Amino acid sequence: MTAPVTHHPEYDVVIVGSGAAGSLLAAQLAESGKKTLILEAGPERQLADLVSSGLDGRKLKWGGAPVEESGTKPVGNNFNSGYGAGGSALHHYAVWPRLHAEDFTMKSRHDRGLDWPISYDDLMPWYDRIQDGFGISGDASAEVWRPKGKPYPMDPVPTLSHGEIIARGFDKLGRKTAPLPLAINTEEYKGRDACIWDGWCDAGCPIGALANPLVTSLKDALSLGAEIRYHATVSKVLTNAKGDKTTGVIYIDHNGQQIHQPAKLVILAAFAIQTPRLMLLSANDKHPNGIANRNGLVGNYLMSHTAGLIYGLFDEDTQCYFGATGGQLLNQDHYDHKDKRDQGFGSYQWMIAQATKPNDLLGFAGSNPALFGDALTRFMKEATLGFATMTACVEDLPVRENQVRLSKATDAFGLPLAQAHHDAHPDSHALWQDSLKDGKAVFAAAGARDIWTGPPGAMHIMGGTIMGKDAASSVTDSFGKTHEIDNLFIAGPGLFPTSGGVNPTYTVHALALRTADHIRKGWAGLI
Repeated sequence: MTAPVTHHPEYDVVIVGSGAAGSLLAAQLAESGKKTLILEAGPERQLADLVSSGLDGRKLKWGGAPVEESGTKPVGNNFNSGYGAGGSALHHYAVWPRLHAEDFTMKSRHDRGLDWPISYDDLMPWYDRIQDGFGISGDASAEVWRPKGKPYPMDPVPTLSHGEIIARGFDKLGRKTAPLPLAINTEEYKGRDACIWDGWCDAGCPIGALANPLVTSLKDALSLGAEIRYHATVSKVLTNAKGDKTTGVIYIDHNGQQIHQPAKLVILAAFAIQTPRLMLLSANDKHPNGIANRNGLVGNYLMSHTAGLIYGLFDEDTQCYFGATGGQLLNQDHYDHKDKRDQGFGSYQWMIAQATKPNDLLGFAGSNPALFGDALTRFMKEATLGFATMTACVEDLPVRENQVRLSKATDAFGLPLAQAHHDAHPDSHALWQDSLKDGKAVFAAAGARDIWTGPPGAMHIMGGTIMGKDAASSVTDSFGKTHEIDNLFIAGPGLFPTSGGVNPTYTVHALALRTADHIRKGWAGLI
């Protein structure tokens, strides 16, 4: 690539990515008076652009440079990433449980995986602040497995026919269910409407009932004076001559023009594959293996939850198309028994009664791919009335060799593509198999007349830029500050040293708010 030809004035903060973490950090830092700029590689979107259909939902997923995937269990970048305003949080399902205390101490407690540099108690105040700021619907008293913390600010989501029928199976087995904690309004909350439970979360939420960045952090950031540039693909993070400070970034705009954007502080929030890719692309003479990568850990410990997919047909009308895409009920009975499984090691939770439409990526038409012709037609008629489903979110043990590296192939700008390799850890794969056995038993107890399972799908992407207590074993400290460069921060699920068995978005927000407080308080010592 040739040298940049356009130089822009310096900002206090440049944030790469407008997803959950990037937008929240932008709002917090703009509120504190910092001149803040978000650089987003994808397009601008408004609520009016969100259309409740499966085809339109696909438009919200990854649309950037291809990611080469390999391994026995690829991480599913195209499905799990986002592209454009709001990033993957624009099409997320708003399932917001907390990690458990045990998730933070895997290595010290079980001699498996890694430890976090913080405890649950360290993060709990930020969990509490996030749930009040964004709104979560739930019932903390019914959620008997929930770690300590403030009650939810909104009443729980309704349990409809789909959820009631499956819950019957848990009841018969002596198991508990509780309303699924969702960042979806059951009432008007902070000017945002209540959900109408039409089951189209996957395509975004045009009424703003679901807490996505368009109606929360990104909206707040822009109202507080932060700026955003779309179609701005960051190609390099720059450092000073000594290599101990970042001085800004280079990005390519929609015209193919290279722009030098100086900044006093840079935050990489481009998600768990593109952030390490950018760090590796930013190699220079002081950082020959990639920026902040002296220990060679940038890109390593890539993780992805495995989906334990349970399907069934009932003789009752489940009305499976109503509710939220994330589900109606939660079960975490065995969550804290990581080392007491019939097979495998780790945690999983059940998300029960996902709203399911007839077709497209998540529709029940594709739940049994062996069916075709007349058999498929019969199944569709039956499933329209009696289909039911629930999903296990299965923990993925961190493996150093699961990693993001640069490919020999290049994108439209001549930049090496990301290559994401992920093999299933044997104990994680066994845990997924255990979840299927458990789920089939629940559906049988509930009275399903047909039960089948799906393949091991990938849910969420984490790791790649893990946090830790020292520079030898991690990329950042507990605030996301890189060990080698004081004014370079990382935000998002890439920081996770372990995946836990719960959806990551709530924890992503809590970590980002904690980082924002740290930057504001320590600004003078960072730049």
